[in-house]
Amino acid sequence: MTEMNSVELIFICFMLLHGFAAALNCTSPTPESLFGELEKDLFPKKLLRPVNSFSSPLNITISITVVGILGVEEKSQTLTTLIWQVLEWNIEGLSWDDKECGTSRVSVPREKLWIPDIHITEFMTEDTSQNTPYVYINNTGHVFDDKPIAVISSCILNIYSFPFDIQNCSLTFGSYLHFNTDIRMVQGSSSEEILEESLKVSKTNGEWALIGVHVNPDAQLVLNEGSYSEIKYYIILRRRPILYVVNLLIPSCFLITVDLFSFLLPPHSVDRSSFKMTLILGYTVFLLIMNDLLPTTGETTPLISESHLL
Repeated sequence: MTEMNSVELIFICFMLLHGFAAALNCTSPTPESLFGELEKDLFPKKLLRPVNSFSSPLNITISITVVGILGVEEKSQTLTTLIWQVLEWNIEGLSWDDKECGTSRVSVPREKLWIPDIHITEFMTEDTSQNTPYVYINNTGHVFDDKPIAVISSCILNIYSFPFDIQNCSLTFGSYLHFNTDIRMVQGSSSEEILEESLKVSKTNGEWALIGVHVNPDAQLVLNEGSYSEIKYYIILRRRPILYVVNLLIPSCFLITVDLFSFLLPPHSVDRSSFKMTLILGYTVFLLIMNDLLPTTGETTPLISESHLL
């Protein structure tokens, strides 16, 4: 009995020392030698979460960069953005000597590794993002996964103050399947760093401008089966109003001013009647143009539209 306990103790110590994957011993500092070791000790375990025990959660660090605001659709209440998503995690027990193996970092095919099932809760369509076939592994077992994502997400829009409205849309990142006992989401870059980097690399200069990014690192989705760890990003957008000021507000103010001056004409004047008819025709044409420019939603009506109805 004592001998059996000794064997179990030796086995447990062996597993703790080696972890999920053992330290790699390259025979030469060549790519062939390093990949041969990875093929032997790491790649066959791609179906397993890279931790020593099923009860150990794996920390997934996430950072994003908003590359462009591609569009906001008021009628369908959707936001289209292009972001860079960076995921980082550690493979427990994996390491190698950079001098012995010839490098401290190597890119490996994505299908050779266990990849976390991180998704965006607000996704409205199928993910058609460009496929990135490789990820980086450092000699400390640190995995770096960077890929672009074109996101069409749901967003509750408030257009009452159109065209001077500010919208707050959320993007929630978390595991699709694993509970927080298996995967924990960890915030990477801060809100200030994300905004600074996003403004630096932004590729669009359209109707909407990115003015802020806020992060809620403690978001959780609680269901009957358990709870999911999530990271929620709030994307703050402001509409650029110059187009609507030139095409809506200035003509509207001009028509109102002309209408006020029409009251200075004599009440029984023939010119006043024809002038009023011309003004009504101008209002009709303006309302038709405004109908194409104003956003439409099922719940709220812009203030500028209500003022013209009155």
